[in-house]
Amino acid sequence: QVKLVESGGGLVQAGDSLRISCTNSARPFSQYAMGWFRQAPGQEREFVASLNWNGRTTYYSDSVKGRFTISRDNTNSIIHLQMNNLKPKEAAVNYCAADESSGLGPWEFTFWGQGTQDTVSS
Repeated sequence: QVKLVESGGGLVQAGDSLRISCTNSARPFSQYAMGWFRQAPGQEREFVASLNWNGRTTYYSDSVKGRFTISRDNTNSIIHLQMNNLKPKEAAVNYCAADESSGLGPWEFTFWGQGTQDTVSS
Protein backbone atom coordinates (compact mmCIF):
# COMPACT_ATOMS: atom_id res chain seq x y z
CA GLN A 1 0.00 0.00 0.00
CA VAL A 2 2.77 2.42 0.97
CA LYS A 3 5.44 3.02 -1.64
CA LEU A 4 7.94 5.82 -1.18
CA VAL A 5 10.04 7.01 -4.10
CA GLU A 6 12.77 9.64 -3.76
CA SER A 7 14.12 11.81 -6.55
CA GLY A 8 16.42 14.78 -7.07
CA GLY A 9 19.75 13.50 -5.80
CA GLY A 10 22.92 14.43 -7.62
CA LEU A 11 26.39 15.93 -7.60
CA VAL A 12 26.94 19.42 -6.24
CA GLN A 13 29.85 21.53 -5.07
CA ALA A 14 30.33 22.55 -1.44
CA GLY A 15 28.20 25.59 -0.67
CA ASP A 16 25.63 24.81 -3.35
CA SER A 17 22.01 23.79 -2.85
CA LEU A 18 20.00 20.72 -3.73
CA ARG A 19 16.28 19.93 -3.63
CA ILE A 20 15.09 16.37 -3.21
CA SER A 21 11.52 15.07 -3.30
CA CYS A 22 9.52 12.02 -2.25
CA THR A 23 6.15 10.70 -3.35
CA ASN A 24 3.88 8.47 -1.25
CA SER A 25 1.47 6.28 -3.20
CA ALA A 26 -0.76 5.56 -0.18
CA ARG A 27 -4.07 7.42 0.10
CA PRO A 28 -5.11 9.64 1.66
CA PHE A 29 -1.65 11.21 1.74
CA SER A 30 -2.71 13.55 4.56
CA GLN A 31 -2.89 10.62 7.02
CA TYR A 32 0.90 10.32 7.06
CA ALA A 33 3.60 12.16 8.90
CA MET A 34 6.68 12.29 6.68
CA GLY A 35 10.39 12.61 7.25
CA TRP A 36 13.91 12.56 5.84
CA PHE A 37 16.89 10.59 7.12
CA ARG A 38 20.42 10.33 5.76
CA GLN A 39 23.28 7.87 5.98
CA ALA A 40 26.86 8.88 5.24
CA PRO A 41 29.60 6.35 4.43
CA GLY A 42 30.69 4.48 7.55
CA GLN A 43 28.01 6.06 9.74
CA GLU A 44 24.58 5.14 11.04
CA ARG A 45 21.37 6.48 9.58
CA GLU A 46 20.42 9.76 11.25
CA PHE A 47 17.35 11.95 11.45
CA VAL A 48 17.28 15.10 9.32
CA ALA A 49 13.78 16.59 9.25
CA SER A 50 10.11 15.71 9.55
CA LEU A 51 6.65 17.26 9.44
CA ASN A 52 3.10 16.39 10.43
CA TRP A 53 0.12 15.71 8.21
CA ASN A 54 -0.63 19.33 7.30
CA GLY A 55 2.94 20.65 7.42
CA ARG A 56 2.26 23.09 10.25
CA THR A 57 4.58 21.26 12.65
CA THR A 58 8.18 20.66 11.58
CA TYR A 59 11.27 19.24 13.26
CA TYR A 60 14.93 19.52 12.29
CA SER A 61 18.18 18.09 13.56
CA ASP A 62 20.47 20.68 15.12
CA SER A 63 23.07 20.22 12.40
CA VAL A 64 20.72 21.28 9.56
CA LYS A 65 18.42 23.78 11.26
CA GLY A 66 18.54 27.11 9.44
CA ARG A 67 19.91 25.58 6.24
CA PHE A 68 17.33 22.92 5.33
CA THR A 69 13.58 23.33 4.81
CA ILE A 70 11.03 20.52 4.69
CA SER A 71 7.62 21.06 3.08
CA ARG A 72 4.69 19.08 1.72
CA ASP A 73 2.05 19.38 -0.98
CA ASN A 74 -0.95 17.26 -0.01
CA THR A 75 -2.71 17.96 -3.30
CA ASN A 76 0.10 16.28 -5.24
CA SER A 77 1.09 13.80 -2.47
CA ILE A 78 4.73 14.88 -2.35
CA ILE A 79 7.24 16.25 0.15
CA HIS A 80 10.39 18.25 -0.51
CA LEU A 81 13.64 18.91 1.28
CA GLN A 82 15.50 22.05 0.29
CA MET A 83 19.15 21.69 1.31
CA ASN A 84 21.21 24.89 1.26
CA ASN A 85 24.93 25.47 1.78
CA LEU A 86 25.81 21.79 1.62
CA LYS A 87 29.02 20.60 3.25
CA PRO A 88 31.36 17.86 1.98
CA LYS A 89 30.65 15.74 5.08
CA GLU A 90 26.96 15.76 4.19
CA ALA A 91 27.43 13.57 1.14
CA ALA A 92 25.00 10.77 1.89
CA VAL A 93 22.10 8.62 0.82
CA ASN A 94 18.87 10.41 1.72
CA TYR A 95 15.91 8.25 2.72
CA CYS A 96 12.26 9.24 2.72
CA ALA A 97 10.13 7.84 5.55
CA ALA A 98 6.46 7.75 6.50
CA ASP A 99 4.40 7.11 9.63
CA GLU A 100 0.63 6.66 9.51
CA SER A 101 -0.15 9.29 12.14
CA SER A 102 -2.23 12.45 12.38
CA GLY A 103 -0.61 13.54 15.64
CA LEU A 104 2.24 15.92 16.45
CA GLY A 105 4.77 13.23 17.29
CA PRO A 106 7.03 11.73 18.36
CA TRP A 107 6.71 9.49 15.33
CA GLU A 108 8.05 6.04 14.62
CA PHE A 109 8.78 5.83 10.92
CA THR A 110 8.21 2.31 9.66
CA PHE A 111 7.91 2.86 5.90
CA TRP A 112 11.04 3.65 3.91
CA GLY A 113 12.04 4.53 0.38
CA GLN A 114 15.05 3.12 -1.45
CA GLY A 115 17.05 6.32 -1.05
CA THR A 116 18.63 8.92 -3.31
CA GLN A 117 22.34 9.73 -3.22
CA ASP A 118 23.89 13.16 -3.12
CA THR A 119 27.59 13.84 -3.58
CA VAL A 120 29.20 17.05 -2.34
CA SER A 121 32.60 17.89 -3.78
CA SER A 122 35.15 20.39 -2.43
